[in-house]
Amino acid sequence: MEKLQQKIHYQFKDISLLKLALTHRSMGKNNNERLEFLGDSVLGSVISRELFKRFVHVDEGKLSRLRSHLVRGQTLVQLAATLNLSDVLILGSGELKSGGYRRESIQADTVEAIFGAVFLDSDFDTVNTVILDLYQPMLDAINPNDSLKDPKTQLQEYLQKRGNTLPKYELVKTMGKDHNAVFVVGCTLQDQNIQVEQEAKSIKRAEQSCAQILLDKLKTL
Repeated sequence: MEKLQQKIHYQFKDISLLKLALTHRSMGKNNNERLEFLGDSVLGSVISRELFKRFVHVDEGKLSRLRSHLVRGQTLVQLAATLNLSDVLILGSGELKSGGYRRESIQADTVEAIFGAVFLDSDFDTVNTVILDLYQPMLDAINPNDSLKDPKTQLQEYLQKRGNTLPKYELVKTMGKDHNAVFVVGCTLQDQNIQVEQEAKSIKRAEQSCAQILLDKLKTL
């Protein structure tokens, strides 16, 4: 955890908050889901304010698309990779055996939980600095004139251009209840005979993860 604190340029006063942020629900009731809920809101506020300040002549619609691009699961997974989160995740034995430390949904959720933990351990200005430091390369590279289409739209357009059958998304199962629910979504490409499954805290995020994986697979065919 010391290396992780160095990478986010923040030293916790209460290290138990960071430990909790890294603890997956497979460890029991004392897990990072509440911190993830908080971190998701904090991240959205920080990114919204930064985009508002940076792009003063951009309308609300484009700002919303820019924000969605920056806070989506795939972007959080990229951040998780730079932080080597898979090395410090605290998982239950079953999740460890199934390779949960490699699961992108777990990594993305943990990034949000870390932001929530930093916010509780400090204040909004501090977590604002932590988030913007991590997001700096992506913020600098963003062009508000880019279409920034989400993976589902990109996949659909990719298949339409080639005259292929459109992807079929299906809710495979729901694990847990209410705010603790995790959705497993499958997506099938009939013409290519490819099927993938992804899990996430929302059906939309799971579908987007499936679409991104399929896009990557199609580019290698």
